[in-house]
Amino acid sequence: MEKQQLQCDLLASVRQMKRGRAVRVTPAGTSGAAQALVRVGLPQRDLARLSGVSVRALRDWEQGRREPSGVARALLPIAASNPRAVLESA
Repeated sequence: MEKQQLQCDLLASVRQMKRGRAVRVTPAGTSGAAQALVRVGLPQRDLARLSGVSVRALRDWEQGRREPSGVARALLPIAASNPRAVLESA
């Protein structure tokens, strides 16, 4: 019976969304690292190199698993607000 109820609930949710009547909306935030990466337009490996960190660390920042520290913490807001400055320093 649980499986049938889940299927009915999912179908009802899809119908609500199609009508534009979602019951709950969960906003998704983006990290400063993700914003910087998009604004600068560099591949992850290049932004990681400029930040002096590994690509894995950058991915952790983007996904909110870790917070940047040191120079990277200072560089990311600059990269997000003035991508040209970062590109010129590359």
